[in-house]
Amino acid sequence: MDRNIVWCNGTFDILHPGHIELFKVGASLGKKLIVATDTDEKIRQDKGASKPINNLCDRISMLQAIKYIDEVLYFNTRKELEGLIKLYMPDILLLGDDWQGGDVVGVEYAKEVRFLPRLNYSTSHIITKIRGSA
Repeated sequence: MDRNIVWCNGTFDILHPGHIELFKVGASLGKKLIVATDTDEKIRQDKGASKPINNLCDRISMLQAIKYIDEVLYFNTRKELEGLIKLYMPDILLLGDDWQGGDVVGVEYAKEVRFLPRLNYSTSHIITKIRGSA
């Protein structure tokens, strides 16, 4: 079966090897990997006033520099994310396995949903370690 578009979305605030593995696997599953990231406002709303660490422009710039990623988009609401997924109609929606059984946005617009086992990395743990709380 010929795969064309693979979709990943997330905060991607502090990039770590787990993110890179997600992008690497995503790129291997199709011809085009699209990555969408939350706006700063959405991250603050979802995760609190102390996040994000890196602003949207910086996160987009870092994501665009990753060789596995073909296109970077952003969204401010769940409805916007759903609209983008509907627009691109990906062949594969790729997420970390912590979303398995969860409320995944856009599943009805993807031909297939796959869950990648998470590596032992977490942006929140990295932030805690940097702040000296670990």
